Amino acid sequence: MVGRICEMWREMKGITAMLLVQIATAGLNILFKLVMEDGMNPRVLVAYRLVFATLLMLPLSFIFQRKKRPEFTWRLMLLALLSGLLGVVLPSLLAITGLALTSATFTSAAGVLTPLLTFIFAAFLRMESVRLGSSEGKAKVFGTVFGVGGALVFILYRGKEIHLWSTHIDLVNQPRDSSRDPTTHHISILGALLVFSGNISYSVWLLLQVKISKRFGGPYWNATLMNMMGSISAVLIALCWNSNLKEWRLGWNIRLLTIAYAAIVISAMVVAVNAWCVESRGPLFVSVFSPISLVIVALVASFVLDETLHLGSIIGTVIIMGGLYLVLWGKNKEMKRIFTTSDHIETNKTSKDITLNNLPTLNTNVP
Repeated sequence: MVGRICEMWREMKGITAMLLVQIATAGLNILFKLVMEDGMNPRVLVAYRLVFATLLMLPLSFIFQRKKRPEFTWRLMLLALLSGLLGVVLPSLLAITGLALTSATFTSAAGVLTPLLTFIFAAFLRMESVRLGSSEGKAKVFGTVFGVGGALVFILYRGKEIHLWSTHIDLVNQPRDSSRDPTTHHISILGALLVFSGNISYSVWLLLQVKISKRFGGPYWNATLMNMMGSISAVLIALCWNSNLKEWRLGWNIRLLTIAYAAIVISAMVVAVNAWCVESRGPLFVSVFSPISLVIVALVASFVLDETLHLGSIIGTVIIMGGLYLVLWGKNKEMKRIFTTSDHIETNKTSKDITLNNLPTLNTNVP
């Protein structure tokens, strides 16, 4: 009985962690949209976010992972710089800049392309198995497609309007144009390309984490070094792009709230949780949860940003959840199969046809 409970906890803790990550990420998208309406420079926002996150994570790393502190070599610093650029700096700059040209709901919807991109890249690099002849292989492929398809239905099909509430909160205290239809998504081609490019960068970072995450000593040190090197890059980019120091002034307003939330919750806690989940469950497991933030953003945006929900939102949500279930089921079945194969290999040293080195990289990290 105790063993069964422990097994269920091992299976559920990764799912629970990623659900919390998506809730936190959804809140960030809303705050980013609000602070863009307030006129804050996106490059300054990213620089502040990473500096604050570094100051927070550095002491936590010494406290909780003092014995796992890595050796600070030039090679490690270069890897941390690459991780910071791909995982935080580029996705944040591109997403925030694109958000100013689109909407919070569209930015979150574009984020569901991450599972498809990650799956394609991982399959191309042979980091993720694609066995269409097996039930788990079909589940992963069709589940990923369903997740993306559900998000497209969420955005493209409107249907009947659904009014959950009539109250609206204005956190930036700015007058709104009454002639603007809040249900209309102002999406430009440039904004869509910027958001999409940020998703590509994040997908590449997820795959990179599989190879380099263990070199950083642990999730805390991983997040610390990533934020530290990313903050140096972000500050240099912000200063080179615009040296006006007035852009760096902060007050007790939505800007400070957004920076604090992005630094403490996202760049520090979420990055550490993401790194742990990638190391233990693989990048596809992490990326397939991105559709959930779309649903949360749509609900919150209808209250905070005055966006109206439609019947298509409900239909898209059902399809997204169905696709998510398929991928999780397929991934869980595949991991159990490989875990059983690994045990068989350990107990049969004389076998010459199968070795542990032949197993896919992503699937050997069973928690």
